[in-house]
Amino acid sequence: MDGFLHITEHVLSHAIADTLYLVPFLYLTYLMMEWLEHKTGTKTQDAVRRAGAAGPAIGALLGVVPQCGFSAVSATLYAGRVITLGTLFAVFLSTSDEMLPIFLAEQVPLEQIASIMGAKVVVGMLMGFLVDAGMRLARRYHQAYRIHELCEHDQCGCGPECDTCEKDPELVYEHAEDCCAGCTHEHHAHEHAHDDHGWKGILLSALKHTVQVMVFIFLITVALDAVIEVVGEDALGDILTSNSVLSIFGSALIGLIPNCAASIVIADLYVEGILGAPAMFAGLLVSAGVGLLVLVRTNRHWRQNVAIIGGLYAMGVAWGLIALALGITF
Repeated sequence: MDGFLHITEHVLSHAIADTLYLVPFLYLTYLMMEWLEHKTGTKTQDAVRRAGAAGPAIGALLGVVPQCGFSAVSATLYAGRVITLGTLFAVFLSTSDEMLPIFLAEQVPLEQIASIMGAKVVVGMLMGFLVDAGMRLARRYHQAYRIHELCEHDQCGCGPECDTCEKDPELVYEHAEDCCAGCTHEHHAHEHAHDDHGWKGILLSALKHTVQVMVFIFLITVALDAVIEVVGEDALGDILTSNSVLSIFGSALIGLIPNCAASIVIADLYVEGILGAPAMFAGLLVSAGVGLLVLVRTNRHWRQNVAIIGGLYAMGVAWGLIALALGITF
């Protein structure tokens, strides 16, 4: 009993200290991210929408910027067939989710962070263009917009104006008050909320995000410290490094969890030296955050959703194995 209490006290004290140490770094990072989203959110999403054949390149470059909900917006745009499947994959693969705030808070060298983010952008572009090329070869590239179908699915009481949107999808973005815009571009409400509250909204949103991530970090740190205390750090490291291939498959599986906790776990394990670079890379490639949840909700074709999620997992594993074979350590 004394041993259990000693371990509990040691784990909790370490978890509290480690979590509180990260709070100021996290808040400053999220404050910057919220400000960027407030200033550039619509422009970023419009750039992806208007990119056409260059969509995967634009999606990968903009996706790596840690904007809240960008992967979710991309999933919604794909459900309406406003962007291509390749662009969706490019965004999912490049988006950094919670990786960047964690790495910055843990003071990972900037050149190391830049190399990881750069690699994610390159992979996102490459796989996005390959997917679009495959769709063209399969003659499934040109698909009609499904904005009206998306509206019906959300049961928002779409009227005749949606027929106009269906013919001219530009209207969906230019007129946020339209029914179609309300269904397919939900982020407008988020941006207008920022406009209403100004800096107060930005400060509160950053604080809320920091608290949410802080709770995740604390719980994960408690779990990791408990495992390390019981199993032993050296033994745990041996388990995860004894089979690098299996660690890649496992990390990619964790990355598919549609929650910021996935990228937090992977980033923490990597910073702690428990997870190798190839496994970290595989897991963070597939960490699309809530984008996967939005895809399942908005895209009515469940077979497509299963194929997209399965393809995303396969891409993450494949590139993790490539990184392992090439000895990439970032």
